Amino acid sequence: MKTTQILKNIPQIKFTDSNQFFLLAGPCAIESEEQAFKIARKIIELTDKYEIPFIFKGSYRKANRSRLDSFSGIGDQKALEILKKISNELKVPTVTDIHSAKEAEMAAQYVDVLQIPAFLCRQTDILVAAAKTGKVVNIKKGQFLAPESMKFASTKVSESGNDNIMITDRGTMFGYQDMIIDYRGIPEMQKNEYPVILDITHSLQQPNQTSGVTGGKPELIETVAKAGIAVGVDGLFLETHYNPAEAKSDGANMLHLDYLDELLGKLTKLRSAINSL
Repeated sequence: MKTTQILKNIPQIKFTDSNQFFLLAGPCAIESEEQAFKIARKIIELTDKYEIPFIFKGSYRKANRSRLDSFSGIGDQKALEILKKISNELKVPTVTDIHSAKEAEMAAQYVDVLQIPAFLCRQTDILVAAAKTGKVVNIKKGQFLAPESMKFASTKVSESGNDNIMITDRGTMFGYQDMIIDYRGIPEMQKNEYPVILDITHSLQQPNQTSGVTGGKPELIETVAKAGIAVGVDGLFLETHYNPAEAKSDGANMLHLDYLDELLGKLTKLRSAINSL
């Protein structure tokens, strides 16, 4: 497994030899500089406490929205500059989504990891463009794809000259309005020899609600995270906010920032136990 090697290619990441899972976490979307820094500082405090390698996550734009009046962002340039400022001032790597091939080069000037959204994981031009930036590329598995199909997405990136790849499972559609996690998919995707991440908040979404606003089951975050660690996932992805009810995107499935300390404490103990087996 190339996890440690790939992590060490990410600028400013810490604790790569701690034998813990790594964490991609932050708000769903960058709402303001104050919001982003408040969340980033708290997560850094906790990941330093538990010696967890950490990458701050924030979307500079939300391109996939159910309704035209849904929040999509504060402006690409403004949000990307906030991500860069967080990286520079707090000494932490950052990750954000891109939504088209032309965005890859632009976003790569501001962040350390480029994330390919699940619905776009088969889009060859986006994967190739992300690969050519030289950044680490995190590919989210489509809700419609079998785990073994992700070898084709990762191969597009590696054959474009970039072997710094991560794969994220964010659940599989179960009917029209629910998601499930097939934990058999984690070892299956690890066969590609890239780190596999479990997205523990998006996997609990309830999409396609009649209101046009995605629902979720955040009360199950700890349950699915523990199961992921037990199965041997390399990293975890979660979205968190100090006031999920007022978050402008995906608040229904976010973890309240106040609960993160207890969750990470439990998960690091579980990881240590798994490592001892």
